[in-house]
Parts: sequence; structure tokens; C-alpha cells
Amino acid sequence: MAKKTRAPLPATLDALAVLGAQIAAARREVGWTAAELAERVGASAPVISRIENGHATTQIGTVFDAAVLCGVPLFTPDAVTLSRLAASSRTQLALLPSRVRPQRVDLDDDF
Repeated sequence: MAKKTRAPLPATLDALAVLGAQIAAARREVGWTAAELAERVGASAPVISRIENGHATTQIGTVFDAAVLCGVPLFTPDAVTLSRLAASSRTQLALLPSRVRPQRVDLDDDF
């Protein structure tokens, strides 16, 4: 059976384009070629090109690695705040139910 593909949402494409442009600018500011960044990330130069062009098919971990190595802030400007935010998010998730079941809707069919 063929794998189903779907187009990303426009907001997703915009976010990928912004992050890719930020990574490209930061990479150039530190003076790295795409091949140098690729070596540091553990990927190939074409993968870096796809990241910088905002392609939606690149693994998010690779994109985040490239951003961190280039100094592009993710969610917050510093690593300490990001760690606190991650811990807070884990705490919030621990307080929520682990499963969400569809709520039953009682229809009033008494006409």
C-alpha cells in the first residue's frame, strides 16, 4: 500500500521558511560553509540546503541541531530558560490525563 502524503499547513511552511532563513544567516555570520555545518550536524550538505530552504521533509531533530549549532535561539534566547520551560512542560503534562477519549454527545432527538 502506498504511503499517504499530505501538504503541510501554510503556517507550518512559513515557520520553516523563517527558521531556515535564520539558520542560513547565522551560518554565514559564523563563517561556515554548508558542508562545514553538515559535518558538525552529522548530515549531508544537501540536507543543510533543504533546511535553509524550509523544506518540510527534513527531520526536526536535524533542523534543531543546525539551529543550536549556529546560535539560533529556540523558543527562548538562552539554554537555562529553555531547560526550565522543558521541565515546566513536563510537569504540566504529568498533571493532565495520559489518554483523551472522545466525549459522548447526548443528542436530544425527542421532537
